[in-house]
Amino acid sequence: MKRFLLMLLFALPAHAQTFPDRPIRIVVPFGAGGLADVTFRLVAEKLSPLVGKPVIVENQPGAGGIAAANTVLKAKPDGHTLLVISNGTAISTSLFKSLPYDPIKDLQPVSLVGWFDLLVLVKAESPYRTLNDLLAAARRSPGKLNFATINPGSTQNLSAELFRSVAGVDAPIIPFKTSPEAFTALVGGNVDVVFESYAAARPLVTGNRMRALASTGNRRYGYLPELPTAIESGLPNYEVSGWNALAAHAGAPREAIAFLNRQVNAVVQMPDVKARLLEFGILAYGGAPEELRAQLVKDAAKWAAVIERAGIPRQ
Repeated sequence: MKRFLLMLLFALPAHAQTFPDRPIRIVVPFGAGGLADVTFRLVAEKLSPLVGKPVIVENQPGAGGIAAANTVLKAKPDGHTLLVISNGTAISTSLFKSLPYDPIKDLQPVSLVGWFDLLVLVKAESPYRTLNDLLAAARRSPGKLNFATINPGSTQNLSAELFRSVAGVDAPIIPFKTSPEAFTALVGGNVDVVFESYAAARPLVTGNRMRALASTGNRRYGYLPELPTAIESGLPNYEVSGWNALAAHAGAPREAIAFLNRQVNAVVQMPDVKARLLEFGILAYGGAPEELRAQLVKDAAKWAAVIERAGIPRQ
């Protein structure tokens, strides 16, 4: 009996170390070159030597992340196939009439990877030097100013909707198909404000074609150290923080999730990873799976209310 227990004791660690036993796939529900793609290609590069297997990034763009989610949910639930989820995942729960999967029930959180905020942008020659200048003008002349974002239901679009609601201003929101189209309209004087990420706006901000009045996060991330948040600028109830994270099939073994969580947290603590992500306006951050689940639930409720209040039709 004693010999059996000793054999079992030595066998347990060996079994636990069998994960992963083949390459890990990270399925990204966005196209190549975007913020999530850049983030997770860097993560994959750093994660591979830590897990001892290749980590492969696959792009499967599609509305609501449905195609990417289906790939993960149809794969063997053993933790080798991971899905990139984001605040957009939370938004999709209310934006789509019949989402074929439940992000909260069908997926198992692994770890957050990074936070990012948006910028409230004006053209370089704009008379509005601060967010208070913009708010004063919008309140002084209701309906005169207009805001630009990408497509309705996007984080950018909903951030503008929330801004109007919290600030109590009347300003039409004009949707564009792409960020460059919105920027062209701003620089050309056809719109007054654009809500967009630093990653997308960086070339025009650093090139002095556009100017940021405030960021939408709950703290300064450091990529523009002098830029105040909207909260600091007098809108205490306005906060929009985007995030990217990893999740697995709900049936994935706990041991695999715990292992992956440790390795992802190790990656986001690497100084070169932190520095590289900050160049794109991303604050590297890991945390426990439970923290990610709580954020997903919280954001699903938050954006459901914004969508309902704005009257955005479900897709």
